[in-house]
Amino acid sequence: MSDNEGAGSHERDSGGEPEPERYHHHHHDLDELGVAVLTVSSSRSLSDDPAGDAVAEIVEGEGHSVVIRELVRDEHDRVQDTVNRFVDREDTDCVVTTGGTGVTPDDVTLEAVDPLFDKRLPGFGELFRRLSYDEVGTKIVCTRSAAGVADGVPVFCLPGSENAVRLGVEEIVVEEAGHLAGLARRDEA
Repeated sequence: MSDNEGAGSHERDSGGEPEPERYHHHHHDLDELGVAVLTVSSSRSLSDDPAGDAVAEIVEGEGHSVVIRELVRDEHDRVQDTVNRFVDREDTDCVVTTGGTGVTPDDVTLEAVDPLFDKRLPGFGELFRRLSYDEVGTKIVCTRSAAGVADGVPVFCLPGSENAVRLGVEEIVVEEAGHLAGLARRDEA
């Protein structure tokens, strides 16, 4: 393998020296994220929201901050308007939603959020379902968990169960959100 092949390599200038760090793939990663949390539920309240509590606990435990947290009913327009408002906030680097990703008639989170995506991240849902299989088996086909980038902000849509949220946020979101947010906004500076 040559000097400028493979992961972590740097471009070389004409004198054979590595180019400045700006060419490094992780150069734009965000170390501290402002996370917006939205619980979608017609039966919960913010005082009884174990899934939303889990998101807040995990992201804050990793040194990030929850910049806003809300709960809305399972209504398409309310979900869409709230996610859009979160994405438009200057202090939001990432949005995590809980609830509304199943197959019941009132599960509308994906229908509401999908039109906001400029880019879809199918690997998120695929990985989440693979990791969840060990816990719930073939019932994992019932979740439509998904992610995408909306106006430069990664948005992760998870089920409403606390266990599902813990798995998705601990294993995927906190691992990749800083990288995704940095890449999605790379050219804004």
